[in-house]
Amino acid sequence: MNKSTRRDFIKHSMATVAGAGVTSALPATVWSRVSGANDTIRVAVVGVRKKGKEHIRDFGKLPGVRVAAICDVDTQWLDAEVKRFKDRNEKVDTYIDYRKLLEDKDIDAVVLSVPDHWHALMTVWACQAGKDVYVEKPASHNIWEGRKMVEAARKYKRIVEVGSQDRSDVGLLPLAEHIKQGNLGKIQLVRGITYNARLSICKVSGPQPIPATCDYNLFQGPAPLAPLMRKNLHYDWHWCWPTGTGELGNLGGHVLDDCRWTTGVTTIAPRVISLGGRFGYDDDGETPNTLITLFDYKAFPIIYEIRALPRSKSQKVDTYQGITSRGMDRYRGVNFGMVIQCEHGYFTGGRGGGWTYDNEGKKIKQFAGDGGGGHMANFIKAMRSRKVSDLKADVLEGHITAGLIHMGDISYRLGHRKPVEEIKKTIDGSDLLTEAFDRLLSHLKANEIDLDKNLLAIGPMLTFDTEHERFVGDHSDYANMFLSRDYREPFVVRETVT
Repeated sequence: MNKSTRRDFIKHSMATVAGAGVTSALPATVWSRVSGANDTIRVAVVGVRKKGKEHIRDFGKLPGVRVAAICDVDTQWLDAEVKRFKDRNEKVDTYIDYRKLLEDKDIDAVVLSVPDHWHALMTVWACQAGKDVYVEKPASHNIWEGRKMVEAARKYKRIVEVGSQDRSDVGLLPLAEHIKQGNLGKIQLVRGITYNARLSICKVSGPQPIPATCDYNLFQGPAPLAPLMRKNLHYDWHWCWPTGTGELGNLGGHVLDDCRWTTGVTTIAPRVISLGGRFGYDDDGETPNTLITLFDYKAFPIIYEIRALPRSKSQKVDTYQGITSRGMDRYRGVNFGMVIQCEHGYFTGGRGGGWTYDNEGKKIKQFAGDGGGGHMANFIKAMRSRKVSDLKADVLEGHITAGLIHMGDISYRLGHRKPVEEIKKTIDGSDLLTEAFDRLLSHLKANEIDLDKNLLAIGPMLTFDTEHERFVGDHSDYANMFLSRDYREPFVVRETVT
């Protein structure tokens, strides 16, 4: 849909949807309480369906912190949490409209566990309102708005942390230093792996009813106010482009961040290419469930593999080189982590730690982790010190990792479906891509995917100007169209952070 058509549709929809909500943008007035080192920090958790419940629990356990408010556009989840607060004899304020929450001068920080398309705008608004922010990964829904998050945090001197809790893992922190000191020699290659069983989200024949408990206008926010064309409103937004970033942004938000920070990568990649597709079922999901993305850094490449299908039709999820769900028993059927290949050996693991090995596969050293359970405490510590340097996952770091996610998705979205032999010819110059692709073909064959009828898509190799954060060269005109989005008034990330 082109911009004029989309805006006309939105205008018509806004006129016909009941209870469209507040239509004025949040004023840029800054409110803030000054919290001393011993003052109680009052936190508001926004989005309380799944991850938000965990945040209510985890922030509520921290000394000197009180979850004073909760916010959700769906009263089904809001009411359930209110009951839990009441059962604990705790008081909590409730909000449906996030903008009303930001008017509460007694709230010091917001914790955002909302769909990806809301991350940037909620963060910018919170900074303008004088609140600190803990925002879930991926930091943003597109590259341009991620930079606006950084600008807002710096302009208003706010503490903004991304929920990349692996950066607080007590095993991965010494691993990063171990690699930096050259104990395994020069880094040659980094592999990220997400083999995660995902079921179909089903296929509908027409627009679906919006839950009566949900303010759909607020749920969509910056996204088009289009009819709901999937069975489940919640969670499955991950797999639809207007609201989500696919598995690349979901578990990839952790794995790619681990690949980057443990090896000292500080910029978005200068080149990227993706290939894959959505296989195994015909449903309303738009994002790929099978993907290979190569981030072509000059020092060493990072290659990331996603598989949502099992090892075969009759077996469990795939593994790669010993990568398992360490410390992740509650995520059965998920194997994710990284392999850092160096001159004199390699590391295999991820969240919860792992081992280094020599090149013959003999164990050298264990790095036992805890899954980054101290990440929320790190945010509170930085709030009290007012030092960005105290943050393990500052918003700038989140922006860079999200940049990788978005550029990988962009290459895929610009891709064309081709026969296997044509793809092989295209990637023939890369031994790394060829090896990964051959394993991917074996995986799809084991799942009985007919690749003559279900063609793989391969995107172009895109070149990225990391200083100006724009694509350049071949295919850049099309790629740059995905750097931002057509925001829906009044849910707009502005060009200038005022």
